[in-house]
Amino acid sequence: MDPVWITTVLLVPCVVVLTAGFFYLFSVIMGLLSKTSVRNKVVVITDALSGLGKECAGVFHRGGARLILCGKSWEKLEELADDLANASDPTVTFPSKLVLLDFGDMDSMPEVISEILECYGCLDIVILNSSMKVKAPAQSVSLEMDKLLMDNNYFGPATLAKGLLPSLISRRTGHLLLVNSIQGKIAVPFRTSYAASKHAVQAFFDCLRAEVEEYGISVSTINYTFISRSASSENTEPSSKSIWSLLYSQKPLGVSLDEAATEIIKTLSNKRKEVVIAPSLPKVAVYARSFFPNVFFAVMAAGVKNAAASENM
Repeated sequence: MDPVWITTVLLVPCVVVLTAGFFYLFSVIMGLLSKTSVRNKVVVITDALSGLGKECAGVFHRGGARLILCGKSWEKLEELADDLANASDPTVTFPSKLVLLDFGDMDSMPEVISEILECYGCLDIVILNSSMKVKAPAQSVSLEMDKLLMDNNYFGPATLAKGLLPSLISRRTGHLLLVNSIQGKIAVPFRTSYAASKHAVQAFFDCLRAEVEEYGISVSTINYTFISRSASSENTEPSSKSIWSLLYSQKPLGVSLDEAATEIIKTLSNKRKEVVIAPSLPKVAVYARSFFPNVFFAVMAAGVKNAAASENM
């Protein structure tokens, strides 16, 4: 047998094994670095009571972060703080600070900002993960609902970020991370007001990124499809038989709580400016909207007609 052939046969498995081992070690090292990246950092989570908020709170707490947990219910915040304390070693973790926060009540924002700043006197990381969803035909959504959506999804996060910025700028450090829907990049039928609010907040933080870079402040956005039903019963939407519903079908296009939290930790560590957590089809839709808009619009329109036809069957 040809010696060259024998050498090739022997080398290929070795190269595969070595490559796999390299990537495994790399992932382990990055995981360790990610966990240490939040130690002793002051971290604000705007909706700590959501599925993703609780997952992040657990990860950050175990990593040694100084948490400021925000939410609409004081009782549930206390319960979450107790659960975190009971599940951790008090010698290596910090007790969580609690702040009532409801983006639907914009008049309370100055007081909320003051309370957050008083917790530790400084901030390192702000996770803006609050969100409100509505799915309905445009003509059936009232102006009051439009305003409520904009308060929760745009005005609230933007106002909080602007209120906390002076503290971050004075220290010339910090990281603002917006957890946003993929509908901040593409618009899907029957989500007019929701998509509008998500586009608005995406644009705000994209603009802000350039404005605060000179102060050493990082701004990241993470766009995901939705939290999968298998991981959480929250933030999911009923499936339909339309073409565009494939973008939001329950399997396999959702992300788990663990995947989303892990991506948040990685983004904080490597300071990536923009991350899209989605399988191939939603990502293709994002690019199609930019490069082939007429094709994208045609698919969306066909999806609406397909949905209407299915309902009439």
